[in-house]
Amino acid sequence: MRLRLTAALALACMATLLPANSGIGAPPAQVPQGFFGIVPQTTLTEEDARYMVSGGLESVRLPVSWGTVQPTRKGGFTWGGVDQVMEVTSRAGLRVLPFLYGTPRWLAAKQTTLPVKNATQRAAWDTFLEAAVARYGPGGEFWNEHESVGVNYEPAIPKPLPIRTWQIWNEANFFYFAFPVSPASYGSLVTASSKAIKAVDPGAKVVLGGLFGEPTAGGRRGMPASAFLEALYRYPGIKARFDGVALHPYAVDTEVLEELVEGVHEVTLAAHDRPDLYITELGWGSQNNFKQVAFEQGIRGQVRELRGAYGYLTENQRRLRLKGAYWFSWKDAPGACNFCDSVGLFRAGKKFRAKPAWHTFVSFTGGRARP
Repeated sequence: MRLRLTAALALACMATLLPANSGIGAPPAQVPQGFFGIVPQTTLTEEDARYMVSGGLESVRLPVSWGTVQPTRKGGFTWGGVDQVMEVTSRAGLRVLPFLYGTPRWLAAKQTTLPVKNATQRAAWDTFLEAAVARYGPGGEFWNEHESVGVNYEPAIPKPLPIRTWQIWNEANFFYFAFPVSPASYGSLVTASSKAIKAVDPGAKVVLGGLFGEPTAGGRRGMPASAFLEALYRYPGIKARFDGVALHPYAVDTEVLEELVEGVHEVTLAAHDRPDLYITELGWGSQNNFKQVAFEQGIRGQVRELRGAYGYLTENQRRLRLKGAYWFSWKDAPGACNFCDSVGLFRAGKKFRAKPAWHTFVSFTGGRARP
């Protein structure tokens, strides 16, 4: 998410701007249940959930930081922050796709260290995963605490929505989340994670952490998603250890996004594999900061690229085995990253000040812009 744009490319992007009133999105798309997802940057409220459901969103991608859940070696697990999101989403009928990441400081100097360097790290990671599935999976502790019958100490959740799909880490091909970048180390992590998760819930699905499409960094700091996945397939037995591939095709425009998606798809075909595909982050900002951030295309550009991206993804959904596409993000969040202040479908703040991109998004989902 930190790709920079050259001056020449900036001029080219400016030349492609369309009038603000050009087109109105496609009719509601025929896609699998749960296809339309969102990646919030801010704490979710019941009002957020109401707007999401009204707008046709079905799933929320949730970061679950291991270091936050287990801040000390002997202190146990602190699930309060995750519980809060689960309560809001499940009561609204929204499913959750969690990605688990971030090694605690008591195990490694940096949270970007994949926990596979020694037996202590591997055992601790397995225990964390097993605890997460035991809490939020089928028949989990969280759901038992919120039962609608008998004695319980939390407001009931009438219809549990247990987590059945788990995403392992985030952007393991980019130094911002994993350093050093290593397909072999990530292969080891995925193998261990699959065993731990399915030991608790044999029917669970394991999805690779979303790969950042094309980092500008190289070597130990970054690898293109397709190259990283190709190398990952060489890890012994890895195909049996995951059910889905995930991509974050951040790009200057839809054309480049298509190239990134097709590149990853071609790698799976070359590996004689047919995993499900998830786009667990995509987005463009509504500011006009072309010289610094490739993903900021202005108000009109955000609409144009959203329309183009979802048009391509929905039209090719079956061929790609695409199960979900998650827009990043829900509301603008100044200071979170170099384009997080404008990538939301709503402007920052408690009020719901929708951007034109929200109305275009809703035209694909078949939802309503307001509850």
